Amino acid sequence: MQFIKQFFALLFLLVVNHSQAAGKFYTQQEFDALLAEGKTLVVHIHADWCGTCKAQDVQINAAMNSPDFKDVVFFEVDYDSQRKHVKFFNGKLQSTIIIFKAGKEIDRIIAERDAGELQAFLKKSL
Repeated sequence: MQFIKQFFALLFLLVVNHSQAAGKFYTQQEFDALLAEGKTLVVHIHADWCGTCKAQDVQINAAMNSPDFKDVVFFEVDYDSQRKHVKFFNGKLQSTIIIFKAGKEIDRIIAERDAGELQAFLKKSL
């Protein structure tokens, strides 16, 4: 009985953590297509176990829900399960956020937790 309780508690945490994701699940095909269209993209290299990533999620979700960012596409790359894509972005650490505009990378920030700094960084995508 205890095992079943622990199982459902873990399942609940996984569902809650997934619902807090800051961006769409990353696929190379969609990224390449949107980049070729000249869309503005924000890529967050994220790990569920990373406290800094969770702090970043708050600011990224706020931006995603703001009308100012309606034309920006946010992607989340899983640091643990999408290693090939982490390498594609030259992501040395989880908690890396990268902005692409007009088909090229314009800036990146790594391991930033400060809400004001993150907001200012994300505004570069506008």
